[in-house]
Amino acid sequence: MATVIIDGQEIQLAEGERLNGVQAAARAGIEIPHYCWHPGLSVVASCRMCLVEVGRRDDKTGKIAMQPKLVPACQTPATDGTVFVTNSKKVADARAMVEEDLLLRHPVDCPICDKAGECLLQDYHFRYGQETRRADIKPFTSRRRELGPAVTLFVDRCVMCSRCVRFCREVAGTSELMVANRGAHEEIDVFPGFPLANKLSGNVVDLCPVGALGDRDFLYQQRVWFMKGHSHVCANCSAGCSIRIDENQDQIYRIKPRENPQVNRWWICDEGRYGWKHVHDPNRCVTAQKRQAAGAAPMEWSPLIAELDTRLRRSRRLAAVVSPHLTVEEAYLLCRYVREIDAEAALVLGPVPQSDGDEKYPGGFTIRAEKCPNRRGVEQIITHFAGECAGWEHFLERLTKERFDAVWVSGGYCSQWHDAAAADRFSSADILIVQDLFALPLMRRADYQLPGAAYPERDGSYVNHAGRLQSFGWAIRPPAGAMVEGQLYWRLLKRPGLYQSRAVLDEVARDILYFRAAAEPVPETGVDLNCTPAAGAP
Repeated sequence: MATVIIDGQEIQLAEGERLNGVQAAARAGIEIPHYCWHPGLSVVASCRMCLVEVGRRDDKTGKIAMQPKLVPACQTPATDGTVFVTNSKKVADARAMVEEDLLLRHPVDCPICDKAGECLLQDYHFRYGQETRRADIKPFTSRRRELGPAVTLFVDRCVMCSRCVRFCREVAGTSELMVANRGAHEEIDVFPGFPLANKLSGNVVDLCPVGALGDRDFLYQQRVWFMKGHSHVCANCSAGCSIRIDENQDQIYRIKPRENPQVNRWWICDEGRYGWKHVHDPNRCVTAQKRQAAGAAPMEWSPLIAELDTRLRRSRRLAAVVSPHLTVEEAYLLCRYVREIDAEAALVLGPVPQSDGDEKYPGGFTIRAEKCPNRRGVEQIITHFAGECAGWEHFLERLTKERFDAVWVSGGYCSQWHDAAAADRFSSADILIVQDLFALPLMRRADYQLPGAAYPERDGSYVNHAGRLQSFGWAIRPPAGAMVEGQLYWRLLKRPGLYQSRAVLDEVARDILYFRAAAEPVPETGVDLNCTPAAGAP
């Protein structure tokens, strides 16, 4: 086991573990400032902000011999006996010099910069920079140009860390960005005729340590200190990327990736980044209604729930279409409720949207073809209650041959997921209940039209394509008049108080062996359900 000394602290590295000085210092709780280094990109050691003193301790004598020159910590491996000094005057002077040099040419336009409040240049200036400015503040012009449909470059703010260039080459594999010119005239630019338009392009904005790259969708929309960030999981495909939803007063302003080495590492695709606009679509259903001879009439939730429960419990033959957009907990409650009324109720997996195929990138990131977040989780729930998992097309065929007293259809899709012909198949049901986001053909045909929740409004867990379960809390409240599916099913089951997803997940973990690993608190990176022991194992 290797021992590394950082500012007098000894830290132990596991056998075969490889860290550089920045990572080793972080392990000891010490920050080494840096601009160009990123754990997901190659090392260039160009910004010189991470300069430290380095030496080596002799194993036999215990004496430490230090090198005369400062070296970049990002490029220096932490090996057995390596000594790092990060808090000496020599190091402090070097950091202050780098900060001062950057600010000689950097426009002091923090009041109008989107990065203000989360800018490394700001933070490092106050922590490591000169106490007073020794150079005159020069007038500046904010040169800007569009790099692509999603990203704007503010040329004068760039510190030439080259993170964006390396990302496009190493992770996206598209290489649209380059460093043009030389010396003090260097600038980031796109190759002529090749705009920054790859499906991971938004990540360069997250990577930029200053305000040089701006997200055109978020630009000038909101100050970062007004927003609250919520850990969540992307619902746009079965990859289940870990994300952070930034909102203010229940209005989403942006979505950013959340680091998860088991799922998406540091990245998300643009589909997940910008695919939340349906949440605030003015055409969303927000009123619970009952269809009558004269047309749909609004109803309050409390009498509606009581009426629904009464009518369903009088029914003999029930069916439920369980959407792959429901959480594990919501799917479990719906199936339990329907099977409580009819022990032989048909349980059906809702349509699973598919694209042409998985899109894989050189950096290891993959955009999945399956455009829903929880197909695997819902399949396991249905299989537990029904013994097998029937699909949507099979159920449509059954509707032409069998008659159901009541059918409950859950939605949550952000696009057209069925057509009028499919909706016509449900005409034989005496009671049709549909809970969805938009008034699609099934909703218009339904006897009870219930507005549902979008994924940022849900509280629960998803199981991704690889069998990893991740839990999350709601980020925003649903619009007035809509009800989250979990709360509705909770009330139909007559459980006391408010919906508690953790209590339901505990129940799921007790009842269904596949989810046994979720019995313990779920860490932010999730739990691998594939490691669940076989039936009969301790």
